[in-house]
Amino acid sequence: MILDNEEGARAWIGDSFAPTPDQWAKLERFVDMLVAENERQNLIAASTIPTIWVRHIADSAQLLSLDMSAGEGLWIDLGSGPGLPGLVVAILSARPMLLVESRKRRCDFLRAVVGELHLKHLEVAEAPLERVATRPALTISARAFAPLDKLLDLSARFSTESTQWLLPKGRNAVKELALLPQPWQRMFHVEQSRTDAESQILVGRGKIAAKQRGKR
Repeated sequence: MILDNEEGARAWIGDSFAPTPDQWAKLERFVDMLVAENERQNLIAASTIPTIWVRHIADSAQLLSLDMSAGEGLWIDLGSGPGLPGLVVAILSARPMLLVESRKRRCDFLRAVVGELHLKHLEVAEAPLERVATRPALTISARAFAPLDKLLDLSARFSTESTQWLLPKGRNAVKELALLPQPWQRMFHVEQSRTDAESQILVGRGKIAAKQRGKR
């Protein structure tokens, strides 16, 4: 079922995650802060604000519903921008979260949200990914970070055999996957987005080994 209205998006979040009243309040406050900050810096397309619960909140939450990782290990969100999907996942779960974002103004916004919503299990790394210290990630997500081959190459050092990859790739998912070296291709499958009939999500598991890079 494709979510195509705000009421449906809220209902799906409620059915899928059973948020507590506190979690609902934090989601609402995050939406308010996101819309307000969008007047100061371009975080999301203004045209998506009337459908923000579909286009941004449910769109982010669906990654949590696809995550099959066992345990409470670190989730790294690459190029987090305004905190999509990382902030939404952090509100709906207790997973330790690292948001990687290189732009200062966006990091200022992320830290403001983290402080106001008391998300103590969330850390903001204000740096290019290349300068972030290596640590094992149980889940890696990236909503709009880089072309797939570059994304995997840059983030390979954070992966382990247990790492779950959750990578929304819009209409180009199959095309980008087909361009990868075969060892990488075999790690992934394609899931339909719940918020856009023409968008897809690449879901994979495993370690990106250095010897795989650039080889078909």
